[in-house]
Order: sequence, then structure tokens, then C-alpha cells
Amino acid sequence: MRRLVNRYILLGNSGSGKSSLAARLALPHLDLDTLAWEPTTPPQRRSLAESAREISAFIDMTDRWVIEGCYADLIEIALARCTRLVFLNPGVEACVANARLRPWEPHKYASKAAQDANLEMLIEWIREYPTRSDVFSLAAHRAIFEAFADEKIELTSREAIAAWLLKDR
Repeated sequence: MRRLVNRYILLGNSGSGKSSLAARLALPHLDLDTLAWEPTTPPQRRSLAESAREISAFIDMTDRWVIEGCYADLIEIALARCTRLVFLNPGVEACVANARLRPWEPHKYASKAAQDANLEMLIEWIREYPTRSDVFSLAAHRAIFEAFADEKIELTSREAIAAWLLKDR
């Protein structure tokens, strides 16, 4: 008998579809972007300890949840309590296309214009995914995915992501 899977971590590049998939799962949702950064100009990463406290508080609120983000260091905090790791890896060009179609994210930007002003920088950052060596990189995500011993799946196209949502959740 298959156990109920109800604590998801969605990991992948910016634009891979994590936020859209999280919304479709209809579970309490934590977007790591909302707690990873200080509200400063320019933005600076919050301390790992501060972010870890917020992640733990979110996890302790409910048995059913989805956490999504591109932060390998923050994902690792929640990994032990995750029942399924989903690695969204549709390729850089799919991520760029998704970023260009991204609706306004009011929890991240003051206006659609402010979001759009950041788009070219975001696209450049997305394109660097395979070659970066930071916590946002393909290498960091691949290492988490390969080391995870529980239920996991890698989705490598937009079509695979859509099909998984329909059949396997």
C-alpha cells in the first residue's frame, strides 16, 4: 500500500514552475523567497539561523505542507521531515520562457513594473544555473536530489510536470 505523501519539497531553478506547482497542490505553502532575504536595498540574505527558525515554525504548524525554493541550504533544513522531494528540472530555456510569462508576484515586488525591471537580470541568473557553484546551482540541487533516500522524482519538462500533477499526487 502506498503511504499518503503530504509533505513536499519542490526544488529547482528560478522559473522551473515551483510556485505554480505548489499552488496547484493546494496545501499550506511556504515560498522560501519570502524568508531568505532581508528587506534591504540591495537585498541581503538573512542569517541561516533566522530562516531555519521560520521554516521549523511553518513545519510545526501542520502535518501537510509544501515548501518550494531554489535555496539548497534552506531546503536541507526541511529535508528530514519531507515525504517527497520533487526536483523540477525542465531545462534553462523552459525556465527562461516561464520567467517571461510570470504574473506579478506582489509578495516579492511592489509593482508589476518593478518586477519587470528585474526581468533581464533574472533571465541572466537563470541561464547561469548549470555553471554556478552556489546554493542556487544545478550542482547543489543535484547533490540534494541524489542524497535524498526517501521518495523522490525529477521532472525534466513542462509536460512531465503537468502530467505528474494530474496522475501522481
